Amino acid sequence: MGGEGLSDQDDDHEVPLLEHQHASPQSPSSSSEHFKRTGSYWTAIAHIITAVIGSGVLSLAWSTAQLGWIAGPLALFSLAGITLVSVSLLSDCYRSPDPEFGIIRNRSYTMAVKYYLGKKSVLWCGVIQQTYLYGTGIAYVITAATSMRAIYRSNCYHYKGHEAPCDHGDAFYMLLFGASQIVFSQIPNFHDMEWLSIVAAIMSFSYSSIGFALGFAKVIENGTIQGSYGGIPQATAAKKVWKVCQALGDIAFAYPYSTILLEIQDTLRSPPAENKTMKKASRSAVFITTFFYLCCGCFGYAAFGNQTPGNLLTGFGFYEPFWLIDFANVCIIVHLVGGYQVYSQPVFAFMEGWLAEKYPNSGFINKSYNLKIPLLPSLNLSPLRLCTRTFYVATTTGIAMTFPYFNQVLGVLGSLTFWPLTIYFPVQMYFVQLKIEAWTRKWVILQTFSIVCLIISTIALIGSLEGIVSAKLE
Repeated sequence: MGGEGLSDQDDDHEVPLLEHQHASPQSPSSSSEHFKRTGSYWTAIAHIITAVIGSGVLSLAWSTAQLGWIAGPLALFSLAGITLVSVSLLSDCYRSPDPEFGIIRNRSYTMAVKYYLGKKSVLWCGVIQQTYLYGTGIAYVITAATSMRAIYRSNCYHYKGHEAPCDHGDAFYMLLFGASQIVFSQIPNFHDMEWLSIVAAIMSFSYSSIGFALGFAKVIENGTIQGSYGGIPQATAAKKVWKVCQALGDIAFAYPYSTILLEIQDTLRSPPAENKTMKKASRSAVFITTFFYLCCGCFGYAAFGNQTPGNLLTGFGFYEPFWLIDFANVCIIVHLVGGYQVYSQPVFAFMEGWLAEKYPNSGFINKSYNLKIPLLPSLNLSPLRLCTRTFYVATTTGIAMTFPYFNQVLGVLGSLTFWPLTIYFPVQMYFVQLKIEAWTRKWVILQTFSIVCLIISTIALIGSLEGIVSAKLE
């Protein structure tokens, strides 16, 4: 195609691929597709914020408290910078062979890894990526249930007093959230989710702002900024190290969205080139999330000091105004409904694409039906979607009920997948895409960057695993 980029206007005049009901997870696609991309800078920001400002923001006050006033904010800024480097490298790998004008689209993370690094790399990359996405679904079930329970407890404490026995188990709320996700999981793909991401992004702004405002008000009420440079003291040096490691894992979970970046980028219209729009949207989204993270993390720690709860809005550092606590938790729940889908849709696409490729003549797998509901738009239902996605939601809910440990689960997920998915693969694909030779200046800088991140990720993983073991044995 030379130097002339492919726009979606150009794509509209090409013959669509026949019988292309499911995109194959095994091979990149050409620029001619059966749908029109309508995403923009704003919808990309909405998707990113929906994915990033989720469970992670609620643990940041606790993480800041473990690290202290110097290391806490420094860790937040560092992870923001690392995320921007990672997404900048990865967004250039969407089109091939040229980042702006290439005729091949790598529509998912695993497609890109296979195209640039080969079959061996894509195997273990796929395992790690799907584990991360699946684990995030588990974390979202835990968080949503915690917020539902917090609404009940908030009203109980308000009407019966702060010393009232208002404890209530999470299992019922996890089942309730799981049931709602079975319904929302029938949304066919990312291209039908813009409205859900926009609503979820609005909710994330709402509860993050409330958390910040309540923390700020508490600091004013106290008349002093609590906390210390070294963070919360522990009984032993070893326990302090474990808590710091777990805090780093929680922060690592809060930022990266590399695993779904290419799926988001695949929704964008062009011109301008998708990688340019994605980089611009990423800079804006990471700036916004960092601002809210600093506000929630730092003001939460400033308000409660050594008593900072593990979850800022559900740990009951705040009791009043109870209606505002309730509203914030409703926003969290609505946001997590969308966030669960943002992280689950790539898993659904992979599973269903693999089955469609393996069994191309199966009506159960490839057929879908329109269900007309009075007063509502027609619903497109697929027997395959109904079965696989219901099973997926059921298993994430079941595991969440078995290991309902908020901070520890986030720490393990963040540290386990941070280096390979956010750092290693994007760096290696970038080397291939731009044909960067070994031992050149850029190669040395990026390899050093990768090794440092590997060390941090390993330390965080060890601390988070210790946290889960300790919580289970208590």
